[in-house]
Order: sequence, then structure tokens, then C-alpha cells
Amino acid sequence: MPLQRPKGTQDHLPEGSPKLGLDVRASAFAHVEDTARRVLERAGASFINTPLFEEAEVYKRGVGGSTDIVRKEMFTVYYFGTHGGYVLRPEGTAGIVRAYLQNGLKQLPAPLKLWTHGPMFRAENVHKGRERQFHQVDYEVLGSSDPLVDAEAIWLMWEVVRALGLTGGRIKLGSIGDPADREGYNAYLREVFTPHLDRLSDDSRDRLERNPMRILDSKSGGDQALIRELEVRPMLDFLGDEARAHFGAVQNYLTAWGVPFDVDPSIVRGLDYYRRTAWELHHEGVGAKSALGGGGRYDGLAAQLGGPEVPAVGWAFGIERLLLALEAEGVALPRAGGPLLFLAAMDEERVGLAAQVALEARAVTRVEFAYRAMKPGSAFREADRRGAALAAVIGSEEAARGVLNVKTLATGVQREVALAELSAFLELERA
Repeated sequence: MPLQRPKGTQDHLPEGSPKLGLDVRASAFAHVEDTARRVLERAGASFINTPLFEEAEVYKRGVGGSTDIVRKEMFTVYYFGTHGGYVLRPEGTAGIVRAYLQNGLKQLPAPLKLWTHGPMFRAENVHKGRERQFHQVDYEVLGSSDPLVDAEAIWLMWEVVRALGLTGGRIKLGSIGDPADREGYNAYLREVFTPHLDRLSDDSRDRLERNPMRILDSKSGGDQALIRELEVRPMLDFLGDEARAHFGAVQNYLTAWGVPFDVDPSIVRGLDYYRRTAWELHHEGVGAKSALGGGGRYDGLAAQLGGPEVPAVGWAFGIERLLLALEAEGVALPRAGGPLLFLAAMDEERVGLAAQVALEARAVTRVEFAYRAMKPGSAFREADRRGAALAAVIGSEEAARGVLNVKTLATGVQREVALAELSAFLELERA
């Protein structure tokens, strides 16, 4: 039996492959990435690419030592049999902020908008829409605390998925306030949960002293039942005046721009560097765990990574989960097209000439050629199988006259085109 890919990974396959689903179509991933590039770069974002692995400390500080990601889900990188203190990146934000600090990007005009896409890695149980190697689109803005920046970030997330054809998603919007607001809320949570320590999961008992807000994110059914039974008040009840005004301004912008959202008091971010705005993008088509992605303001992250405080906000969505939502809505993404022209020689003596003509024509468009001589009927069938729009054959007579017989496969119409004019002809056909 041939060797298999690792569990929790996928091969992204070319068009025409057997068992080709939307979630493994290479063209579908490319379309999502190209759409994100178009939307985000029109808004002034620049592309950034960071390493697939970083020092583990980047994520211990940047994601949080108490999170499941750091405690349970990071892949450790070894080299020459030695543990080097590196991990495969589980998310994009911490690495981008590390790059911002290390490379002096603060000198660029603020707010600085950055975006990226690529694989992330988490050692967790595989389930629908979540692989151990998965892919994200990530957008970050550094250098401004204005609520307009938050609102634009949310609008851009919505605009990317809308441009892809998704209509059934919705933003769940919350706020986690300022550090003083969070301190008050954490004190309240300790007071509420401490009398019920015996009913909390092991993870939540551990979080109660260090990070009680993370109890609200617990995956334990018992913890969630206790939260409902105690009628735990939401973070929104503890917002100070400035954070409340900021939250109201974000909502006003989104309402004016027509972005669909619901205020969701249950949205929390448990780490100290998060501030104010937090949101998630949901779609029921991906199942019970309906989040496609999310974002928030993280003004304290740069300081956690050893730099100065830099106000920042950002988001990410998982491409695999987004493709599930698009599939649930029946959105047909464009498929990768075939060549504009497929070229074949009718005899072995002209195979080299056909190759040369094809290589020169590639200056203007995608052209493929046959590596052996083919009869016209076989050449046209092969061109159709490859998804070509045009097919051409060249034999001794055509070579002597310097022409090609070009057939439009959709109509069957054939035209004679001079070799010297082929590039100009193909440019017109491509338009």
C-alpha cells in the first residue's frame, strides 16, 4: 500500500482529480486568497510573510501560557535530533507583531495594515472543518486605537466573505473593556465561582486564580451548565465609560455601513493584552461549531513580546471552514481554467517546431503542446480533455507556409493563422 499523508492534513488537488471536493480543490484555496488580496490591498494593506516556525516564547507570550493552544496543541520543531525551542505556528498574529517589532515597521506610516495567508498547525483532534494543518487569511492593523479602525477591520472581514459569495454569515460583536474593567470582572468571577470549586473542571479550577475569564470559554459541558445555573453576568456589564463609548462607536459605524451583527455578551478574550472590541464570524452551515473566524483589539501584545505598547486590532478566518460555509450555501467558485491553446504536430519532424511555437506564445497566455505527434482528431480530443478553448495542429504543409489551423472547440470553427501573427491573435482571443 502506498504511503499516506499524515492524519489531519489535506492534499490540495488540481482540477479533474478523482474525489475532488471543494475543501481540497487547489483552485478554491487560490480563489479565496486572491479575493482576500484584492479586497485587503485595495484598503491599503500590504502583504507580509513570516516563518512557519517561531521561537516557542513568541506564542507563550503572544497566545498565552494558560491557553489550550500553548499547553496542548503546539507542534515542537526538532533539528538534527535536538529540540531547538521552536514550534510550528498555531496562528498568525503573534508572528506578525514579532516581525513588526524586530524589523522597525513602526517607522512606516500608521496605522500600518498588514495581511497574510498560509498554513497554521495545531496538534488537536481532527473534526469537520479543523485539520492539524489548516489555512488562514489574517489581517492586522498596528498603530491606532481609533474605533473607526476596528469597524473598518470588521467591515473588511465581512467584505472578503461577501466578495466570495457568502450571504448567510453574521458577526457576533462584543467588548472586553479596558484593563481596569477586566480586573473588576475577574474579581467578580472569582467571587462567583469560588464556592463551586468542586463542580469546576480541572482546567477551570486552574484558571480561576490566573485567568478566570477563560472559564467562560470552557469546553466542559459541566462548566457551561454551572455558568448558566449561576446566571453569570457578562463582561459588558463591567465596561467603563471610555470602553463603552468605544464599543458604541464601532456599532454605529457598522450599522451605517450595513454590516449585519448581533451584540453577543458571551464573547470574551481571556488574555491580558486584549482590549475592547472582540468579534466572531459565524455560519450555521459549518455545523455546531459555527465560527469561521474572529478578531479583536490587542493593544497589549507588543509589550508582551518585549516591545513598546502598540495599539492594534486584527482578525483571521480559516479557509477550510469558509469553504464549508460556501459549499453549504451552494456557492460555485470559479474553477482553474485550461490553456487558451493546445498545440500538436501531425508528424514527428514537426514536434520540435510545435514546442517552439508554444514556448514563444506563452509570452501572452497559457499554451500547452503535445510531446508526440498526433492526428488532428486525437489532438482536438486531447485539447478538450485539458479544458483548452482553442486547438491547433501543424504538419509539413503548415510548416512550409508558416501557418496554423486553429479550431475553436466550443463552435467547431477553424481558422488559418500565420505563425508570425499567433501572439496577437491569442491576445485578442484572451480579451
